[in-house]
Formats: sequence, C-alpha cells, structure tokens
Amino acid sequence: MPSQFEVETKGYAPPLQAWIDWILSGHDAEGLHAQLDDNVTFMSPVVFTPQKGAYITFAYLMAASEALGGNAGVFKYVRIFDCGQRAVLEFETEINGKYVNGVDMIEWSDEGKIVDFKVMVRPLQAVQAVHASMGAVLQKMQSAAKEG
Repeated sequence: MPSQFEVETKGYAPPLQAWIDWILSGHDAEGLHAQLDDNVTFMSPVVFTPQKGAYITFAYLMAASEALGGNAGVFKYVRIFDCGQRAVLEFETEINGKYVNGVDMIEWSDEGKIVDFKVMVRPLQAVQAVHASMGAVLQKMQSAAKEG
C-alpha cells in the first residue's frame, strides 16, 4: 500500500513506533504478526461485532492495507496522538473517487503487543466504499487460501 505521512515518523512511544515502522516498511506479514497479541480485539466500521483473536485481526488489517491503499489512492496519516500505550492516528485516503477520513485507535499491552484496534471512518459514502473494497479483498484472500 502506498503511504506517506504528513506528520513526524520518529520519536513515538515504542509500540506506536513499531506500528509506524511497519506501515513505512511495506506491510510485511511477519512484522504484523509480531505486533498482535493472541487475544487482540478488532473493531471495524463495517462489521457489527468485535472480532477476537490474532488470526482474524491479522486478516482484517492485511485486507485493509490493500483496500485502503489500492487504486490511485495514497493512504496517509495526517495526525497522531501518542498516549504511551494508547494512540489515535487520523488517516486519509481515496477509494474509487470517494474521500475517506478515519481514525485508528490502538491500545498495546505492557509487552508492546496490540490488544485493541478500532477503526472509525467517515463520511457515509466512505464507509460504503470501504465496505465494498474490504469485501472484495477479503473474498480474494479467502479464494487464494482455498486454492493454496
């Protein structure tokens, strides 16, 4: 996923810095796995119930990295609020011509693992675009898993 930051990319609390470094490194699967607590909770703007566990959270975050950065859009963080073991990162991107603005709210354990990840998106047309794009990427991932 192409990404750029409109904010500083160094000097944050270690767990947040690890997340930013992962974004900048190109989203390798191993790097994401290493950051997730086994019992992480993931909350999506397009899924009604919280998703529990590293496996499902990994799938959603990898799909989001493709869905939110795909097409001609460039995913970028525009504001970061670093609160030690908690952070709020505001992002912008574009999906199929629709402006997407949202926040990632992340909480880490004492061991620096992500234990809570919540995504909120606005406006309504952006939520609909994210839903469609994420659905397509997750379907593609599911089909590839069945074949392999």
